[in-house]
Amino acid sequence: MGRRYDCVEYITVAGDDTSPAGTAGGDASSPRANKFRKISVLPLVFLIFYEVSGGPFGVEDSVNAAGPLMAILGFVTFPFVWSVPEALITAEMGTMFPENGGYVVWVSSALGPYWGFQQGWVKWLSGVIDNALYPVLFLDYLQSGIPALAGGWPRILSVFALTLVLTYLNYRGLTIVGFAAVLLGILSLLPFLVIGLISIPKLNPSRWLVVDLRSVDWNLYLNTLFWNLNYWDSISTLAGEVENPKKTLPKALFYALILVVVSYIIPLLSGTGATPLNRELWTDGYLADIAKILGGAWLGWWVQVAAATSNMGMFLAEMSSDSFQLLGMAERGMIPEFFAKRSRHGTPLIGILFSASGVILLSWLSFQEIVAAENLLYCVGMILEFIAFVRLRMKYPAASRPYKIPVGTVGSVLMCIPPTILIFVVMAFSTLKVAGLSLGIVVIGLVMQPCLKHVEKKRWLKFSVSSDLPDLHHETAESPTE
Repeated sequence: MGRRYDCVEYITVAGDDTSPAGTAGGDASSPRANKFRKISVLPLVFLIFYEVSGGPFGVEDSVNAAGPLMAILGFVTFPFVWSVPEALITAEMGTMFPENGGYVVWVSSALGPYWGFQQGWVKWLSGVIDNALYPVLFLDYLQSGIPALAGGWPRILSVFALTLVLTYLNYRGLTIVGFAAVLLGILSLLPFLVIGLISIPKLNPSRWLVVDLRSVDWNLYLNTLFWNLNYWDSISTLAGEVENPKKTLPKALFYALILVVVSYIIPLLSGTGATPLNRELWTDGYLADIAKILGGAWLGWWVQVAAATSNMGMFLAEMSSDSFQLLGMAERGMIPEFFAKRSRHGTPLIGILFSASGVILLSWLSFQEIVAAENLLYCVGMILEFIAFVRLRMKYPAASRPYKIPVGTVGSVLMCIPPTILIFVVMAFSTLKVAGLSLGIVVIGLVMQPCLKHVEKKRWLKFSVSSDLPDLHHETAESPTE
């Protein structure tokens, strides 16, 4: 076991500039990780961008489900209900606990290791399921130009090859992933800037106001909004790899929030306002057809290439988050020690391989099934995060927080109410098939944690808590006063 700290000491050190080097609480992370380059603001902005969005690809179903007005209103209002609160909580908690593992550490600190493991299980699997979307979307955008990719062995082999190449990039290091995210982000967004400019003379604002509430597919609509605007907390699992996280993380979240919202609104306004409406056509890949209508075949092909690069960026960012989460959980002794082993490039090799295997196994599901399943699991994890956030505010109100949301305890509770209501609405519209699958996954996690503790007790596998991290599970004293 590592050195014994209580939670109050950890929280205080986390925001203290005078914390000794080598502790997890300061800006320096574990000595083993220090020899690897840390990521700075710009690559972090694009990693968050790809964790959450990756561009407007995937928004088509919102128009299909509810029409132009509801789609536009959804992407304007939803960020205030969900994205802003989640990003703010991530900024506060991520700087409070700047180590790999992110939200797992938050929940463990507030609710104990059992619930910390449950958080890690549902969020990791949610991330892997989410990552299985990107090969699907990649091929959906390319199949109009390459029909052979629509199904059969060409599609299966393409999924496998794409997963293999991107997994190798993750293995080579987070610095490479961050650089790739910046480059891919620019390439992904440029054609939509062109579309926005070309569409201006053709815009008919009355098309934006088309709505028919009787024909809204609420399940598809809410799941599409939710999927396109969540996962702000995923970057927290990389906090130990960030340069000066207490300043860098909040700044990067703010810039990424603006980038994400703008990247959705411009294509939606252009696509719905400058072309005749046919809701049935608004499905995966339709933005490329919009580009052809507005600018010709060359622009359509550019959007298809941008979609491919975007999905590559999202895959890279999500796999980095998922694999470093497993590394952080292993350093906390929640899963076997071999998950904490780093490659010579500083990357969690076993975590990457596990995440890649999950992607390949899940890639046979349809786009809608994947979105619905990962959304439900994500909802479970977010409920635990909200509880942890409020509990830490109540239990340690005077603890040092490098970035603190300017609300008190009551304000923190009120801030969590709208997104929590939204979570239950999303759950209510889920199909029985998806709900049953998600419930089964949750039950597996509830049983798995005691099984792993039994394995540890029998010493069948080695578990250990890193000596470079404080022990969150030690009984805490009263919170210090400021």
